[in-house]
Amino acid sequence: MSEDNKPAIVVSDEPGDEKAVAFPTGESAVDGPVEIERLAMLELENVSHSYRTGRKSFDSGTHHVLDQVSLKLYEGETLGIIGRNGVGKTTLLRLMAGILGPTHGTVRIHPGKTASLLTLGLGFQPQLSGRENAYLAAMLQGSTRKQAKSFLGSIEEFSELGESFDEPVKDYSAGMRSRLAFTTALMTHVDILLIDEILSVGDAHFREKAQTAMKSRITGEQTVVFVSHATSEVKSLCSRVIWLEKGKVMAEGDSTTVVDAYLQHVKDSRVVVREKEVVAAR
Repeated sequence: MSEDNKPAIVVSDEPGDEKAVAFPTGESAVDGPVEIERLAMLELENVSHSYRTGRKSFDSGTHHVLDQVSLKLYEGETLGIIGRNGVGKTTLLRLMAGILGPTHGTVRIHPGKTASLLTLGLGFQPQLSGRENAYLAAMLQGSTRKQAKSFLGSIEEFSELGESFDEPVKDYSAGMRSRLAFTTALMTHVDILLIDEILSVGDAHFREKAQTAMKSRITGEQTVVFVSHATSEVKSLCSRVIWLEKGKVMAEGDSTTVVDAYLQHVKDSRVVVREKEVVAAR
């Protein structure tokens, strides 16, 4: 890729200010450089999300989590989402998965495509067995009955639940539930995989196996949105990164540029806090 065609970034001074990203272009013998057309699997347009709260510190009892967020997710890419705690990263994933609806704006998923949020047992029916829950989860993600049934052997083997796979989930430990949830999301087919951190599941052996399998999925052809505080992993796994700050998109672009800008911002903010503490202590 030439220097001119590398992804570029404009970082705003304040969240929500104008920003731009230039994507790689192709070459045409007749027309010269042309933009490569890519399928937008998921699109958010001016999406805001808020909820009512009893805390008076918020705006008239309303907590604004996301404010006019717009983005596109392209087929086959791994999009990283970074930002400090409380800036709306998990809420953004839940909007993408259809678990929450936006207060304002539009979330569009390409017709016929499915998205799933990899989380610890969201929606499990406690009275049903692990096998039955895995079967239902696969069908909810768009699999046919035949396809869902075909996944069960792989889920049972990878999860290492043994005989407990046929026992009610209500009798599972937290570690067993997390292993079932992770494996079900990993082994069933979904077009867009939404990951809130690479989950720490099970004991050290299973955790290493799970993280290896997930990284293989991310670096393959799977379309992924990856939320993580592990900036080194974001740099290595993601082709593009969005930085959220105070519920707005602060910056968007190639992973190294955005992550480095974010880390510098965090460092500068800590310096400001320490200076204020020194002044207050005088």
